[in-house]
Formats: sequence, structure tokens, C-alpha cells
Amino acid sequence: MNAATPQTPLTSTAARRPGIADLVAGVSIAGLLLPEAVAYSGIAGLPPQAGVIALFAGLLVYGFFGSSRFAIVSATSSSAAVLFAAATSMPGVDLPTRLALGAGIVGLAGAFFVIAGILKLGAVSSLIAKPVLRGFALGLALTIVVKQLPKVLAVQPAHSDFFRLVAGLFGEWRHWNLAGAAMALVALALLRGLSRWRAVPAALLVIMGGIALDVSGLCHAWGVAAVGPISLDFSHPGVPPLDRAQWQNLGGLAFAMALILYAESYGSIRTFAMRHGDNVSANRDLLALGGANLLSALFQGMPVGAGYSATSANESAGAQSRAAGIVAGLVVLVAVLTLLPWIAHTPEPLLAAIVINAVSHSLNPSALRPYFQWRRDRLVALVAVAAVLLLGVLDGLLVAIGVSLLLLLRGFSRTTVSWLGRLGQSHDYVDTARHPEAVVPPRTLIARPEVPLFFGNADAVFASIRARVDATPGLQRMVLSLEESPDLDATSIEALCDFAAYVRGRGARLSLARVKDDVRDLLAKVNSPDLHAQVYAPWSVDDAVQPQAAQPLSAAPPAA
Repeated sequence: MNAATPQTPLTSTAARRPGIADLVAGVSIAGLLLPEAVAYSGIAGLPPQAGVIALFAGLLVYGFFGSSRFAIVSATSSSAAVLFAAATSMPGVDLPTRLALGAGIVGLAGAFFVIAGILKLGAVSSLIAKPVLRGFALGLALTIVVKQLPKVLAVQPAHSDFFRLVAGLFGEWRHWNLAGAAMALVALALLRGLSRWRAVPAALLVIMGGIALDVSGLCHAWGVAAVGPISLDFSHPGVPPLDRAQWQNLGGLAFAMALILYAESYGSIRTFAMRHGDNVSANRDLLALGGANLLSALFQGMPVGAGYSATSANESAGAQSRAAGIVAGLVVLVAVLTLLPWIAHTPEPLLAAIVINAVSHSLNPSALRPYFQWRRDRLVALVAVAAVLLLGVLDGLLVAIGVSLLLLLRGFSRTTVSWLGRLGQSHDYVDTARHPEAVVPPRTLIARPEVPLFFGNADAVFASIRARVDATPGLQRMVLSLEESPDLDATSIEALCDFAAYVRGRGARLSLARVKDDVRDLLAKVNSPDLHAQVYAPWSVDDAVQPQAAQPLSAAPPAA
């Protein structure tokens, strides 16, 4: 799924009228989504209704306007953690202000989605490398699990950052509520055991058991707290009452939120689309995600995205179209209208167990193993894990993205240049360092920069080539293969012009080979006597080194 993906209709399977399979899938996943929505509200530091509102917004908007037949758009653990980190990054605010700030972040993230969809920026998630995402997911999962333990053990350490929170939990071991810990462990065992039957609403069954314990008075006797009253108010939608300075401060936080939401959603949607051969539209999904987040923000709901666990559960339950998500939304609506007072009796340790179970798939360090086997991007993945644990969710994500971009720039800034020769009697030109048997035509140098030319490496690359030219007496022909450069920026063009003038000053002829069409069009606009059309006329290296390709050095460039 990328920005160029045509907005074609879905496959016939995805577009057909919903049937029994979608009804069954919708009912099944509703039992998972409602408890998770309430649980994720706790991660975000918001009242339970924020997660329920987000659930309605995501299911209905994406169900009607999205492109994936499996994607379930709702609150996710990662977005909840990012929202909490963002909303609490501004010290000295009370709860109502924090709720307004959270809604502002969600609304701005939705606006970024809509703008990106209109501009057809469907590949925006490529700004976050896969190693960063996997490292971030591992660090985030560890953070979420640790931050659920105070609810399980009924202790409140003084610090909330990862390492001091762990130390505080162990320091309070004498005050642990063992009944809450036992309840969470039993719930985790049930959730894991029932997970083999995807159609069974394991989370809902666990919640029902916990409600029964609370209603019977056992939870109170054991000192286990319940969620408390949940109130839904859809009568006063509106934009959060924030001043201009607050909106400006939220811009960067909302952009980070949009990045992580779309990166997570992109991975889920694309994975299941490729598995089933479905057509999906990245830009359409951007608009759908934007609409869902804007709607959620109007009612002070949480951010929403296509989480992997919910989407996987929908596929396993047998969904055949987006109607399954709409059915799930209607089932949740019925449950909320009839069972809301009962949901208030849900014990906190059970919600913590549901959260821990939901993020457990990200706790496996083996997801990072390929990077160590390939000896690629290991540092990026480890930095992402460490940054989340040391700096927190939001700052850790931004640092990890920054490190990945710096490493990318470092890679592009390399000055590696291969010097080519002809292999045998063929027309193949290969690196002479790897193929010493390759033959270089007499009084000719053939250089190929191994990285795209841009402002960060152009001067250094041409300096390296000049050094080889200076060490080659009697040079008559200089061939520069630009196959690795799909485009040239202004700095690269200036460096190329200077190099062309330098080659002319050495009494040699410059030819550019394997030039991309876009670069040819660009060079046609460059007003340089040393980069006329004859210079980049050869299509291949072989054309550039043929004797008939040579022109007198005094030949004037062709008339425009």
C-alpha cells in the first residue's frame, strides 16, 4: 500500500453483501473490543468513556469509508500510551485541561491524516523505519506492562518513569495486594488458554466473571478496586477550548501521534491485504482514519488506528467485508445502552490483564533477531528500545526516528565510487575491484557513484573522482554513470557543472551514462556550456566509450 496505489474497488469478496460470516465476526470481536476500549482509556489516563467513544468513531467511520475488509479501527495500546505521554508533557495542568489537550492532539492528528490523504501522501509511514517500529513496539510493550502493575498490586510508587517505577514496585512489596495479583494471573491464563478459539469472546467472559465477583462483594473484601461509573454524553460535541499558544504547542505532538498511528495501521492493513490478495488504497485509508479521529476528538475520545491484534481477531473470526466492523459497532452500542452500569463493576486487575495480553505479542525480543543476523540496523532497533525505556514513550519515539534518519543520511553521505570495466566480450560493465579481469578502455575512466547524489555527498563524491582523474595521465575520456541518482538537487547540479568544467580543463571529454529521464529533463534546463545534450546523449556505458561517440573538444553544443 503506497501513495501510488490506485483507488480501485476492493475484490469481489470484500465488496459483496455482508452475510452470516460478518454477523458472527462482528459479534465475536465486539466482546474483545469493548473491554479493551475501557482498558486502553486507563493507559491514556482518561475516563473509560473516552475509549468507548473512540471505539464507536473508529468502527463506524472506517466501516463505511475504509478500504480494508479486515481492519478494525479502534483505540490501540500504543496510541493510548503516546497520548498519555503527550498530554502529560505539559506540566501543571488539571484533569479538564488535560482532557482538552488530549482531544486537541487527537483532532490535529485527524486533520493531518485528512491533509495527507488529499495530498495523496499514502507512503508517509515510510518515515519510520521497520527496525524503529519493532524496537519501539518492544519498549512500549514493556512500558505498558510495567505501568499496569500498580493497578494489579494496588500500590502507587512515587515515580512513573520505567526504571524508577520498577524499583518503586519492588520497594512496596510488603503492601502488594496478592488477591489482585492472583486475579490478574488467572485472567491472563484464561485469556491465553481461550485464544486458540478466536470466535470465543475471551475478554468479555473474563470481564463477566470479574463483574460477578465485584457484585457479590468479594472484590471489596479483597481490597480490589473496580472501574467505577461510566457516562457517555454525545449531546455536546465541540472543538476543545484551547488558546492559540496551546494549539501551536500541540502541533508537533499531534504529528508524532499521526506518524505512529498510521505506521501501525499501515502495517496491519497491508499485512492482511497481501495475505488475501485484496486491493487497498492508502490515500482512502488516510481520509478514513482522519475522519474517525476528528469524530472521536469532537466528543473527547481517544485516538484510533487499525491495531494488529483486533484486525487479526476479525480475520480469524471469519469476517468477509467491512460490514463486520459495523456489526461490531452496533453490538457495542447495544451493550453500552443495556450493560453500562454493570461494566462499572469491572475489577481493575482484570482490565490490566486484558491490556497485558493485548501487548504480549510485542514482548518477544526475537522480532529483533533478523537485524542481528543480517548485521543491519541493529543499533537503530536497540536505540528505539532504550529510548522508550529511558526517555518515555513520546520522546523515545522521536529520538528513535531521529537516529534512524541520521543513520540514513550517514549512509547516503558515503563517498563510495566504483570504477568500471568491461567484462569479457559482453556489454556489461562491472566494478573492477570485484572483477579484476574486467578491461578498462585505454585512456578512459568510468566512475559510478554508489549512492544517490544530493547536497550531503555531492562535493565529496566529485572530490574522490577528481583525485583519481589527477592520478591518471593522458586521460581522454571520462564517463560518469549516474544510474544510482534518480534525481539531482541544486547542490548536486552545481557540483556536476564544476566537475564538467574541470574535465574540460584537463583536456578530456565528459560523458554521462545511464541517466534517468527525469535527470535528462533537468539537465536540459541547466545553462552550462559543459553539460550540453551531447554530454548526456549516451544511454549506456557502452555507448559512452565507443570511439564514434567521441566529439572534438571544440565542438559547440547543439542549438536549442
